[in-house]
Amino acid sequence: MTGPDTSIRAVDDEILTRLLAEWLPEQRWFAGKGLELTGVRIARRVVFLDEPEVLVEHLLVDLEVDGRPQRYQVPIATALELPGDRRAFPLTPEGASPVVYDGLRDPRGTESLLRHLGGQHEVGGLRFRLVAGATLPEPTWGRLLEGEQSNSSLVFGDDLMVKVFRLIQPGVNPDVELHAALADRECPSVAPLRGWVELDDDEGVDTGTGPTTLAMAQEFMAGAADGWAMATASVRDLFAEADLLAEEVGTDFADESFRLGAAVAQVHEDLAAATGVSTRDGTDLVASMRARLDSAVAEVPELAGYVDAARAVFDEVAGSGAVRVHRVHGDLHLGQTLRVPDRWIVIDFEGEPAAPLAERRVPDSPARDVAGILRSLDYAAQHTLVGVEDRQLRFRAREWRDRNVDAFCRGYAEVSDYDPRDTGALLRAYTLDKALYEVVYETRNRPGWVAVPMGAVERILTAG
Repeated sequence: MTGPDTSIRAVDDEILTRLLAEWLPEQRWFAGKGLELTGVRIARRVVFLDEPEVLVEHLLVDLEVDGRPQRYQVPIATALELPGDRRAFPLTPEGASPVVYDGLRDPRGTESLLRHLGGQHEVGGLRFRLVAGATLPEPTWGRLLEGEQSNSSLVFGDDLMVKVFRLIQPGVNPDVELHAALADRECPSVAPLRGWVELDDDEGVDTGTGPTTLAMAQEFMAGAADGWAMATASVRDLFAEADLLAEEVGTDFADESFRLGAAVAQVHEDLAAATGVSTRDGTDLVASMRARLDSAVAEVPELAGYVDAARAVFDEVAGSGAVRVHRVHGDLHLGQTLRVPDRWIVIDFEGEPAAPLAERRVPDSPARDVAGILRSLDYAAQHTLVGVEDRQLRFRAREWRDRNVDAFCRGYAEVSDYDPRDTGALLRAYTLDKALYEVVYETRNRPGWVAVPMGAVERILTAG
């Protein structure tokens, strides 16, 4: 005689859809913050792990956000109780049984993911792939990093990280594509790629760019320092030392900015060699910049006084003829850099996650990445001064920014043989475009901060 069936049953689609509609907008990686969620549909649901005490499922969920489609990857776990991690982010209300929660926070599910990756298995249509010669730790539980926003990353042991992409678009993710290309060049300024997870048949959609990437595995840089954290710590120390010049402070960042510039230039050289160099007409390059300018002015009327000067910068690039382009990072800032003991590492080659994948794969000028770092250095210098009227501190912030911009560009020139500042209107156009984007972002999300990018717009357009 057999005992009662104690296995976990899957929650039916109708109930799960309602739970997802309430849960998804609250997640930090949800890309539709502040927008109306008007539709939720479970597009794909397969069992990833089925054990007596837990059921882990892999979901692709289609949303309609403000009238536009978005697809998310949402692993979920169903069990009689939450795991030991009390931050399991349950979908079900308190006291419910069984409980449904974030599948990336279930230890058995994460261990199973590593086991499948090591065996290069195929599970429910998911294909696990390893780079030739790559090694993985023994199957163990993965811990979820808490700081990331647009994706979710699991760390296994001390040397492997698996990034699970949340917002999914059909095709090969540039993060995998460009890491693989840089690995072929043995680029020292990226973390080695170990493998990836893909879905071959995404409802029969032929993207022309290969299977849809769901996750990537790469070497984890244990103990690495975040570039943004290092830069902002340097600024704070400078503000605390009222009698010292920037170069006299023990945590002066200029030498690191120089090394970072060299690392970014090395990445650009290897990307050019690995993916090929071509040209784009300047008019094509600034078409999207002009469109963003018009949209920004419509949303932030305070920009209207800068329109003619901004158009003149874009017109200068448009009239410059052919511009050298190749694949670039596309969303580079200090938060996308890590300092390990012997070098700088550039991470997250996904590009802007909300942009169409085809757009993210278009070759662009390396000036886009340089502009991203220059704007990030400005933010690092000024972010603590929002709302502070202290002329001395503002002077020191400008001193720090200018010193580090100079160091970064000199470091870049040491590897690339040209100073990005010598590109004139091209770098100005990309830096202005980034600052206009920031004005709109801050207006929507942090109105108190808008003075930082507005000041940059004025400075860029009044520079000699």
